[in-house]
Amino acid sequence: MRLHGLKARPRRRGLPKDDGLRSIIAGNILNRQFTAEAPNQRWIADFTYIWTAEGWLYVAVVIDLFSRRVIGWSMSDTMTAQFVTDALIMAIWRRGKPDALLHHSNQGSQYTGEKFQRLMADNGVTCSMSRSGNVWDNAAMKSFFFSLKTERVSRKTYRTRNHAKADVFDYIERIYNPTRPHSTLGYLSPMHFERQAQVG
Repeated sequence: MRLHGLKARPRRRGLPKDDGLRSIIAGNILNRQFTAEAPNQRWIADFTYIWTAEGWLYVAVVIDLFSRRVIGWSMSDTMTAQFVTDALIMAIWRRGKPDALLHHSNQGSQYTGEKFQRLMADNGVTCSMSRSGNVWDNAAMKSFFFSLKTERVSRKTYRTRNHAKADVFDYIERIYNPTRPHSTLGYLSPMHFERQAQVG
């Protein structure tokens, strides 16, 4: 090509296709106020990943900051908007349609997409999001994932995703919510704290 004075023509990269879905970025309304005076005032959400011999398992969680109770969760082998939506649907199903609720997450596409945002709008939920790249804006959520991984996951080798799912379920519903003491709750478990506060 050099001998004949020819140059390769670089291939033009295609522009991203518009899938018709809107992305909504909300401000950080929560502003690191990781407490609530009553249930269903402030919920936080995020997801993490756990390695198995079959590949990654993604775990989405919703926590009520009043009691630090995990009120919604979902697990999937893909990081879709549906799996974080399922966690929020579980939380709403367990707690009832919220009134004046603030929901805080990061700016991941799963949370900013139209599907998730429509669910929140349909239920009158106000959206709050961490600032881009600032993990401390959702530190209480990171604290839960740290507990999950250090107290349970780091000790295990999961051969299948189903094995990991069962173990995460066991940790959330049989250990963390009903029995695990929490320093921010006066060393009560989330469910014990709610019982003392007479939460249904």
